[in-house]
Parts: sequence; structure tokens; C-alpha cells
Amino acid sequence: MKRTSFAKEECPIARSLDTVGDWWALLIVRDAFIGKKRFGEFQASLGVAKNILTVRLKKLVDDGVLEKIPASDGSAYKDYVLTEKGRGLLLVLVALGQWGCGESEFALVDRKKGKRARLELRAEDGRKLELDDVQLVPAPAE
Repeated sequence: MKRTSFAKEECPIARSLDTVGDWWALLIVRDAFIGKKRFGEFQASLGVAKNILTVRLKKLVDDGVLEKIPASDGSAYKDYVLTEKGRGLLLVLVALGQWGCGESEFALVDRKKGKRARLELRAEDGRKLELDDVQLVPAPAE
């Protein structure tokens, strides 16, 4: 069954889902964040069929989330690395991780201090906001 494309939707959430709207895409991005770069590393980690992985990697490259570069070891292989756009998905993965697991299963760590970090909402003036303090508001009609 062919998926519906949301690429031309007005809603930025719908447009984003056109790129990362299936679980393999986000799991590939997760693996790229933890240092996997080669097709075989993604395949071994995810246990996904090679044909599915090939399609997902191609889409992530075509959509600017990953790029293929010459292998860091000088071999004929290619490495898949996150682009700036791909690195922007870190907050999405952190939010999903915090939502979906207990404290012992997921760690976001400050590189400088080695201490745990946590994603949270802040107002423009710096106040911490709770979920009941915010609402998603559609853009005004033009």
C-alpha cells in the first residue's frame, strides 16, 4: 500500500512526518546518534531486512537527514552521517525517550559535566513550564 505524502501540507508536523513518519527512520537516526555509520551496522543493530533498510537510508539521504561520505577508514565503503538537519532530530528522540521509558533506561548526559540532562519546556523569560501551562495553537489563517 502506498503511503500518503504530507510533503506539501501546511502543518509542519505533517511535513516532518513525511520524512520520519515510520519507525525505521527514527531508529536509523537514533543509531546514527550513537555512532553507527555503515549499512551493515544499521542492519545488525535493527535486524531490518536489507531491502527495507536500503529504501529508508535512501529516503533519509534524499530528505537531507543523512549524507553519504567516503568511509573514514579509507575503504571503498560509504559512511552515513547526520547532517545539520538530522542532528536537529535529537530533541525529538530525547522527547520520545523521556516519554517512553523510566529513568534507568535512557540517559541524556551533559558532555562537559558528565551529569544527566533533561529536556523541558521554558517560556521566553526562562520560566520552567509544565504541560498544563502550554497549548498548541494553529497558525493564523492568511
